[in-house]
Amino acid sequence: MYEPIRTKSVHSTMADAPTDFPHRSREEELDIQLAGHLAALLAVTDELRALAPSADLDTAAERLAEQVARLRGGGVPTRASLTSLDPNPRAGDLHRRAHAVAGRALLVAASRADTAAAILAAERMDAHSAALALADPRELAAH
Repeated sequence: MYEPIRTKSVHSTMADAPTDFPHRSREEELDIQLAGHLAALLAVTDELRALAPSADLDTAAERLAEQVARLRGGGVPTRASLTSLDPNPRAGDLHRRAHAVAGRALLVAASRADTAAAILAAERMDAHSAALALADPRELAAH
């Protein structure tokens, strides 16, 4: 009634095939994620520095760049140029975005047990929370 299957199952041939591509460990994947989040935080920090320069933001940008370089094996992170920045950024929006990215970085740093990156991310979250509270105390309570 039914014709028998004459070829091997796709699933069995894939399972038996040798893997000739490199696999990354969980730690390597977390390093990549953490470097990405810190690089994104660095980009927002550069935008904030262009909008309202301050010594705190300069120091934060340097520390973020050091952490990204460490996680990427010495590769210098790409920095935002002043010509590529939004001409009309809102400081509150940038602080909210930075706070969210720092929170993501903190989660990955904690799961990776990277104390230096976790402390830096937590400090940046606090700094951006404080900046938002100064801008509009009611807005911070809403988020």
